[in-house]
Amino acid sequence: MLKTFIERPVLSTVISIIIVILGVLGLTTLPVTQYPEIAPPTVQINANYPGANAQTVLESVIIPIEEQVNGVENMDYITSTATNNGSATIQVVFKQNVDPDIAAVNVQNRVARATPLLPAEVVRSGVVTQKQQTSALMFVSFYAENPDMDRTFIQNYMNINVVPELKRVSGVGDASVFGSRNYAMRIWLDPVKMANYGLVPSDVSAAINEQSLEAAAGQFGENNGEAFQFVIRYSGKYRTQEQYENIVIRSMDHGQILYLKDVARVEMGAQSYVGVSKMNGKQAVAMAVYQTPGSNAQEIVLNLRAKLKELSGNFPDGLEYTVVFDTNEFLDASISKVVTTLIEAFILVFLVVFLFLQDFRSTLIPMIAVPVSIVGTFFFLNLFGFSLNLLTLFALVLAIGIVVDDAIVVVEAVHAKMEKTHLRSKSASLSAMQEIAGAIVSITLVMAAVFIPVTFIQGPTGVFYQQFGITLIVAILISALNALTLSPALCALLLKEHNPGDGTGFKQRFFNSFNTGFEAVTHKYAQSFGFLLRHKWITFSILILCGAGIFYANKTMPSGFVPNEDRAFIMGNFELPPGASSDRVANLQDEFYTKASQIRGVKNITLVSGFSFVSGQGSNFGMAMISLDEFEKRKEKSMSTDAVVGQLFGIAAQMPEANMIFFSPASVPGFGVSSGFDLKLLDKSGGDLNEFNQVVQGYIGELMKRPEIQYAQTSFNTNYAQYEIELNVPRAKQSGVAVSAIFSALQGYIGGIYAADFTRYGKQFRVMIQALPEDRVSEKDLQKIFVRTMKGEMAPITQFMSVKRIYGPQNINRFNLFTNAGITGASKPGYSTGDAIKAVQEVTSTSLSNNYGIEFAGLSREEIKAGNETLIIFMLCLIFVYFLLSAQYESYLLPLSVILSLPGGIMGAYFAQKYAGLENNIYFQIALIMLVGLLAKNAILIVEFAIQRRRLGESIAASALNGAKARLRPILMTSLAFVFGMMPLVFASGVGYVGNRSIATGAAFGLLVGTLTGIFNVPVLYVVFQWLQEKISPVKFKKKEESITI
Repeated sequence: MLKTFIERPVLSTVISIIIVILGVLGLTTLPVTQYPEIAPPTVQINANYPGANAQTVLESVIIPIEEQVNGVENMDYITSTATNNGSATIQVVFKQNVDPDIAAVNVQNRVARATPLLPAEVVRSGVVTQKQQTSALMFVSFYAENPDMDRTFIQNYMNINVVPELKRVSGVGDASVFGSRNYAMRIWLDPVKMANYGLVPSDVSAAINEQSLEAAAGQFGENNGEAFQFVIRYSGKYRTQEQYENIVIRSMDHGQILYLKDVARVEMGAQSYVGVSKMNGKQAVAMAVYQTPGSNAQEIVLNLRAKLKELSGNFPDGLEYTVVFDTNEFLDASISKVVTTLIEAFILVFLVVFLFLQDFRSTLIPMIAVPVSIVGTFFFLNLFGFSLNLLTLFALVLAIGIVVDDAIVVVEAVHAKMEKTHLRSKSASLSAMQEIAGAIVSITLVMAAVFIPVTFIQGPTGVFYQQFGITLIVAILISALNALTLSPALCALLLKEHNPGDGTGFKQRFFNSFNTGFEAVTHKYAQSFGFLLRHKWITFSILILCGAGIFYANKTMPSGFVPNEDRAFIMGNFELPPGASSDRVANLQDEFYTKASQIRGVKNITLVSGFSFVSGQGSNFGMAMISLDEFEKRKEKSMSTDAVVGQLFGIAAQMPEANMIFFSPASVPGFGVSSGFDLKLLDKSGGDLNEFNQVVQGYIGELMKRPEIQYAQTSFNTNYAQYEIELNVPRAKQSGVAVSAIFSALQGYIGGIYAADFTRYGKQFRVMIQALPEDRVSEKDLQKIFVRTMKGEMAPITQFMSVKRIYGPQNINRFNLFTNAGITGASKPGYSTGDAIKAVQEVTSTSLSNNYGIEFAGLSREEIKAGNETLIIFMLCLIFVYFLLSAQYESYLLPLSVILSLPGGIMGAYFAQKYAGLENNIYFQIALIMLVGLLAKNAILIVEFAIQRRRLGESIAASALNGAKARLRPILMTSLAFVFGMMPLVFASGVGYVGNRSIATGAAFGLLVGTLTGIFNVPVLYVVFQWLQEKISPVKFKKKEESITI
């Protein structure tokens, strides 16, 4: 069959051209994203209980819902948060590859079971179940140049005019505004006037719902044979401030009417006044935009920017916007960097091949194989539903050095055949392909086999391995197809016999010197083989030393999951002492802005009080979003993200009033907020919260003693000043006051009542009833609140209740139904997240009793899982290679000569990675698996040829020596081509350099060391195991003139 492709070169070229065309078509439709969908599906449940504290929300809302939702199909874990502002949030995290839509439906069905158990106020506010969008594409800040614009106007302008437009952009999953200043009709009750008129808040709520309603009155002239029909319509729910002011509360004596405006101030205000948001010192509101799974992130961001620019033309005077962060900045820079690296690698590979083959025609054949394999891979990526992301692009860069191998082997073999036998190129191609076709098939199967086990790994780790593995498998298979079809056909057409000594130019003199030197090296190599054959113990000693080196490097090398890159974006968390107001936080943030804005490289600073990504909602919390200048403007090390973070911590040290931390976003979207570690300290005993708080603080204190940990902090704190109600139930009953009436009055005046809805600007807003802010400042204001007795008299609420000062938590969190304290932290510079996680585990084992435990969440959880799987994956790869070669060689012993050649290269990879200051992360682990295939390929080239020589009657030692000498040139050529192809990544700088170096350093230097040790070890190992094999089954010799037929 191979003869057909050599004799029909047009057929061979057509196959490759079709592959390239399909690849180009695939490339045009591939979505472009930073990472594939790695984060597990998450469904979030939100509810609100106005006026309730965290403990009440936990017991009346969260626990009933959790009891029903826990154990939903394919659930991984469940977390929940109850806050003192009445909000309840439950997150259900599912296993990888679960359909998020099905997951949301399953959770919704479980929530429906719990709805009858919830308080009426919660059901009225709505229990929202939705799949959480984890891939934030963009953060945008809208700010006011006009001081007359407040945040309420900005947010509602965005909700009405901007957010709906952005949601309609193709590929946008969600767009949400940070803050809750949605318009609301605020009914500010005056408690004194209410008491004078004998009213309670429920009277006002009833009046509003009685008079502000939709009505279906019908039609005149229907079913009566009339010529016309007239629809009867009612104005419906009230929409304006004046309409609500004129709601009739009561008809008084002497024909007087009591209106709502007589007992309350009515205004079009905000649903909540929590928090202050500023950007660069100006009033601002921030928002986030999320993408749908499988969409093209690059295209969406461009469309979003275009839409924002279009909308900005209609903004009111003084309203501006700025994109604080978008994934395209890092993605575009990274892709540009990888494309540049692809070109550099291609050029370096070309030079190495040209050096060895020494004529342009011969070099052209392997270089044609590279674009055919790389471009053709795009078609299959599209077929498998992959995207063009950093992982697949990395795989393609690595593939350059691999796919050129097969073509090099073909060209070198044809060259050797022509020089030795002086056959014409066509005959030499036929003869050479009969000898090396088996080796090419073996190399391809082995290279593909090492990645087969990784395609079965589940979870987020599996996505990483699959994206790399399948991309490389496809490129390698296309490369093998080229080597068996196009490359021999081109050899038959293009190659011609040439005398290396011809010519007197500089180039020829250089090549002559190179060839002379190489022949001298080959001669020395043959002599050393004789020495090693006589002293086989040296080979096995080297193997033992390599094994020990691998063990040492693995134990002492820092570990991680995904390297942290400079994304030109920093997030900050502010936490003031318990009970501090959001205004106090805002004032501190103003001081912080004045100092932080002076740092070189800082572009924009957005500050929000009353909320943070890490701690959640709370008056004493705040957050910062700091965007840095573009990458090309920050080439100095002092302007890198890490350097700026260091300077921000320096500013924090000057402001001891607040606990401030700064961090980069998570390396992989969807795995939490920060790039450090995330753990949950669980109280499995269900004990007192104050006692748990002491345990938490002691545990954090122990963590901070560890040198690996830069900071560890939690928002869990039970020292927030609170008031506990003590009811005098007997006295209330004597006066005919129901307990529910007391709490209804408290909720109406202090907590707030969601009384009704109204529609305006095409959107629905709430009607909120509450006392004026100045009438609910402290416990003394309780004296203004009255309840109605059974006799219709008004009695001060303080007759039936009192309050006492206590301390409790701001938020209560749960993890898998246990109360927990969320702890976030980061490793110190010089240590990896793996080191920090190990330190956490050691502290846990020594400082916590059996009543407490920890669970990791987010990226930390996946890092631990990945660490446990790595060894299994590696062993599976070796087993696959071993059994594949066993089947080919019909021997269980001979493949050991290939397998035992691997430790040298693996040791080289570990030491190169270690002394380059890089982590043992998932990129390095993938490089190790690839290294197994590359080193095995080199060994196969020697063993395959040695077996052929042995079957032709040569002695075991002679066949090993001849096989090694004959394959030394192609082995060095392919290995050096790969090593030099990796150099742009090894010495990368700028955007994404950590990932580039992580994946290339170990692979390049591992192959270099592995090749140098392998060319000496493999022939010796072959002699040993071939001798053992022939003890079991003698070899069947062939006559000299016989050749291997395909």
